[in-house]
Amino acid sequence: MAEKKISFIKVPLRGRLGYALTDASGNLLYCIIGAYLLYFLTDVYGLSIAVTGTLLLATRLLDAVDAPVWGFIVDHTKSKYGQSRPYFMWLAIPFALFMWLTFTTPGFSGTAKVVYIAVVYILAGIFYTGIQTAITSVLPNLTNDPNERVILNTFRMVGGNMGAFVATAFTLPLVAFFGNGNDQKGFSLTLAVYGIIAIVFFFIAFMNLREINIEKIKKIPIKQSILAIKGNWPWILLVTANLIFWIALTIRQSTLVYYLQYFIGNKDLVPLVNGLTVLQIAGMVSIPFMVKFSNKYGTMIIGLILAALGHVIMFLAGNVVSALAAGWIVASIGSGIACSMPFAMLSDTVDYGEWKNGIRASGFLTAIGSAFCIKAGSGIGGFIPAMVMDAFGYIPNVIQSAQSLMGIQIVFIWLPIFIFLLGIIPMCFYRKYEKNEAQIIREIA
Repeated sequence: MAEKKISFIKVPLRGRLGYALTDASGNLLYCIIGAYLLYFLTDVYGLSIAVTGTLLLATRLLDAVDAPVWGFIVDHTKSKYGQSRPYFMWLAIPFALFMWLTFTTPGFSGTAKVVYIAVVYILAGIFYTGIQTAITSVLPNLTNDPNERVILNTFRMVGGNMGAFVATAFTLPLVAFFGNGNDQKGFSLTLAVYGIIAIVFFFIAFMNLREINIEKIKKIPIKQSILAIKGNWPWILLVTANLIFWIALTIRQSTLVYYLQYFIGNKDLVPLVNGLTVLQIAGMVSIPFMVKFSNKYGTMIIGLILAALGHVIMFLAGNVVSALAAGWIVASIGSGIACSMPFAMLSDTVDYGEWKNGIRASGFLTAIGSAFCIKAGSGIGGFIPAMVMDAFGYIPNVIQSAQSLMGIQIVFIWLPIFIFLLGIIPMCFYRKYEKNEAQIIREIA
């Protein structure tokens, strides 16, 4: 009896562009947290560096536990719009609203001031997790063609990079334009504009994407989803490496403004240097070629090494802006590679969990592997530099002492180098599991 031919489904260009808009919208809003929230809370909102660091850690770690919850929710969703796709419509407005509130400064003082920012920041993070989980989990339901999924993921990464580029490069100029000297007003209006754009993009994505074979998706009990982790060492190693990466990346992003303003002495360079981040697309588009001639774990390691090397170059650059920019470009290309690889590898760990335990909990595993790592890494990555800078005597909006400048250099240069390289360790152990992927896929089939 002849084997039945598989009919692969291609996603039209409008669907590919729609998928790109999902991550573009998410990053347009959320990347502002990594790049500017620490600075906003200390130098604009008026919190002390110690209070800010503790607040970022506590709220982020508390908020990060919602990642598996969203995984369960998406895995158990069935609607006329699909499983993951409807969340682009349902969560777009609340996500944008609470991101705007996070960068809006009501006339509170004392404890009320801290409570306000904690509540709106946590809610913004909760809705972001829902959006991020849906963006990742919708991919297998858009097409059954593995090659088409690679193309769609490339569209997503490029779209996300463009959203991040706008968020990091244009935020401070827009704050200056809208605020006209009042940064509190400037941040609030800038986030309002970004929020409207993000809502429109999410609705466009919702209208142009379609999920397939939703009726065949089986609901997985929560207990079984958790059991998918048991013995799934490639997933554990990948999550560990991804968490380490996001800690280092957040430290770099959140301290750039301090380094340029106080150590280099030119805050106006922030939009220019952040704008160069767009060149990490070069790292992203090179991944298929690097994986073809190497492997996935090795490509991830190369990305981490390049990210660390960029900071070494920035240290050697001193006050030479051109050399500093060159180091930032190298670090960005490395980060583009290291940021993209876990999304390409998480599906492999889902396969391993099915092979090992007979449970395919894609929503649960990818939610922790992506949203949890991003949010927990953001919290820890915001806490560490705040504590170091506080220990070295940092005081906002004054001329910094030699000791304080040393602290700023430590958090921007040396901490990212150490932590990026630390992420190589779990990837070295991941190697033996990647070698068995072809056999695992055959046995699952």
